[in-house]
Amino acid sequence: QVQLVESGGGLVQPGGSLRLSCAVSGSFFRIHAMGWYRQAPGKERELVASITRWDSTDYADSVKGRFTISNSNARNTVYLQMNSLKAEDTAVYYCKAVVNHMSNILWGQGTQVTVAS
Repeated sequence: QVQLVESGGGLVQPGGSLRLSCAVSGSFFRIHAMGWYRQAPGKERELVASITRWDSTDYADSVKGRFTISNSNARNTVYLQMNSLKAEDTAVYYCKAVVNHMSNILWGQGTQVTVAS
């Protein structure tokens, strides 16, 4: 069974940094794309950043220049480096992956990121 394992959330002060990781575990033959979404209380889930297996990236306007998404060399882990964090970045961050087939979309369990002084 293929699963996503997230790590790296926590509490950080405004202006600080965090790095989120999402690893694909289990048996698979291809990861088409991975990404991070977030959902703040009372708001809809939104795309933060995504990356394809060819390293093509996409970012929400609100995080451009502050967040960087990248693949591991083995292409089974995605990282989200978050710098210059703001209070409005506070949310539960979810990893998403398209694995094996384009219709096979997996979600992680979510990790809390809280930006507060």
